[in-house]
Amino acid sequence: MTLKFTLSLSAGLLALGVAGAQAQEPMKIGVVSVLTGPGAALGQQVRDGFQLAVDKNGGKLGGLAVQITVIDDELKPDVAVGKVRSFVEGGKVDFVVGPVFSNILGAIAKPVLDSGAFLISPNAGPSTMAGKACNQNFFVTSYQNDQVHEVLGKYAQDQGYKRAYIIAPNYQAGKDSLAGFKNYFKGEIVDEVYAPLTSMDFASDIAKIASTKPDVVFAFLPGGLGVNFVKQWSQAGLQGKIPFLSAFTVDESTLPAQQDAAVGLFGGMTWAPNMDNPQTKKFVADYEAAYKIVPGSYAQQAYDAAMLIDSAVKAAGGTGDKDKLRAALKKADFTSLRGKFKFNTNGYPIQDFYLVKVAKRADGKFQTEIAQKVFTDYADPHAKDCALK
Repeated sequence: MTLKFTLSLSAGLLALGVAGAQAQEPMKIGVVSVLTGPGAALGQQVRDGFQLAVDKNGGKLGGLAVQITVIDDELKPDVAVGKVRSFVEGGKVDFVVGPVFSNILGAIAKPVLDSGAFLISPNAGPSTMAGKACNQNFFVTSYQNDQVHEVLGKYAQDQGYKRAYIIAPNYQAGKDSLAGFKNYFKGEIVDEVYAPLTSMDFASDIAKIASTKPDVVFAFLPGGLGVNFVKQWSQAGLQGKIPFLSAFTVDESTLPAQQDAAVGLFGGMTWAPNMDNPQTKKFVADYEAAYKIVPGSYAQQAYDAAMLIDSAVKAAGGTGDKDKLRAALKKADFTSLRGKFKFNTNGYPIQDFYLVKVAKRADGKFQTEIAQKVFTDYADPHAKDCALK
């Protein structure tokens, strides 16, 4: 009896020890972002916004220690797939957060979701994954790609513009962008241009705009593309002569390089650094203190992604029960920097959208500021094609 009791007790203590060790294992998260090339400024904000949230939570999310692996996708789908597959196959991964660009998301989604990890996109929101290809383990803390561009299309239509020249990079988000603009702008499209994703010289495009004299230009040229286009636009003397509307072309990732050339230009977004709520004021102050630059939507959405994970892991009591964790993610029970935030059935947000305008602050730094609200509680149109409930 004594021997059996001792063995049983020892076995019990061993089991408790193993369980305790498992409970102490850090949550494993991969952050996939572009950290080299012309899109690096965007990717760095995603990485830093996520890290800031973790740091402000004492290195934990949901009460669990976090092990973050940062993966540079290099803006190359084949490279991204190789790196991400190696990461998710290397051991139990709880979350993959990223990427910035939709072509990378399209490449990495299958290996991530097939691994059983949750995929949280802090930026890319392609139409292809919002409808029939929606997935119960895929969530987006930004928007569906069409929506931000629809803000500018509606504004252009409301302003009475009749002829538009529109330009975007030649990849899925670029196609979503111009489709989104055209969803609301019903005037004539003078030209619809899809530039290579590595374009840096827009002299011919700007010359064509000057000669065709459209009522308005709409551009989606993120990262280095936007920096060069806006500088060349200003150098060509078109600033203030032809209305310039854009998405992700003049924002906090590009403004440090564009500076005065971008002041007064319009964009569309769900948030701006001057949003009047306490969580934004604290976030902007903390981010500027940590990284010495003004945070943009990329950092804000990544910060929200971390806080979403924090709230869900806390509510689910850890990461062991995937069904509980998924249900908690769907609830989105966290305080978003943009204010009210909830998920639609397809895992994309329902939220407000604004027209934003570039301004120069009193301290000499540049930021976007909210000009007017364009959409309230706006849900993307592709959710109706998603079979999830």
